[in-house]
Amino acid sequence: MKRSFALIALLALAQPLAARDRQPLPGRGYANPSAVIAAEVAFAQAAQDKGQWTAFRDTAAPDAVMFEPAMVYAQQVLKDRPNPAVAVKWQPHIVWSSCDGSLMVSHSAWQRPGSVGYFTTLWQRQKDGKYKWVLDHGDSLTEALAAPEMLSGLVADCPARGEPRLPAPKPIKLRKGQLPPLDPAHRSGKSSDGTLAWEVTVDPSGARNLSVNWRKEGEMQPMLIESVDAPPPSAPAR
Repeated sequence: MKRSFALIALLALAQPLAARDRQPLPGRGYANPSAVIAAEVAFAQAAQDKGQWTAFRDTAAPDAVMFEPAMVYAQQVLKDRPNPAVAVKWQPHIVWSSCDGSLMVSHSAWQRPGSVGYFTTLWQRQKDGKYKWVLDHGDSLTEALAAPEMLSGLVADCPARGEPRLPAPKPIKLRKGQLPPLDPAHRSGKSSDGTLAWEVTVDPSGARNLSVNWRKEGEMQPMLIESVDAPPPSAPAR
C-alpha cells in the first residue's frame, strides 16, 4: 500500500534565517533555527562519514523514538544494528522553532538508491545547550521534494508579557540509564514555554499520524500534519 503524505504549514510566509533568527529572551533562552540547520547538516554528513545508524545513535536523545513501523526507543533498537553499505542522504529545507528555542522541528527530503522521501525530525535543546533529536518521522514519496531557493527558519509567537506558563510535568524517578515503559500507541511533547507542541499516534498496523501545533496570533494553531499508512514489511521510513 502506498503511504500518504500531508503537510500543513505556513511555507508561503517562510523568511530567510537571518530575518527571524536568534530572538533574545532573558532567562528563557532564545530561538535560533540556524542551530538545528547546522545540526541536521552535521547529522547528514556523519551518516556518510561514520555510517547511517552510527550517526543516528550519536545524535539521538536517550529517550528518542523512531518507527519500525511500531514506535520504539531509538537507542535500544539501534544499539547493535550494523550500518548499511550505502547511507541515506538528506538535506534540511525548513526549521520551525518554539519562541524560546527549546524545541524545533526540521523538515526536508531524503534520497537512497531507487527511492526518495521526506522526513520530519524534532530536536530538543539539552542542558549543555546542544540539540538532540527526540523523534524521527518520515516516509517515501513517488516524486522527490523540490529544494527551496534558500533555507528558512520560522519562529512561534512568544507568550504575552505576564501570561502564566503551564507547569512542567514532574519527571518520573528512574534509575540511571533506565527508560520509562513506552506507550506504542501515543507520545507527545512540548517546548518549555508551551509555544510548540507535538503528538504522534500509532495503530497496531503501523499507520501513524504526527501533528505539530505552534503559537500564532495569540493561540495554538496547526503547523504540520503528516499521515502515514501501514507500510509493507521491511519498508524503511527514512
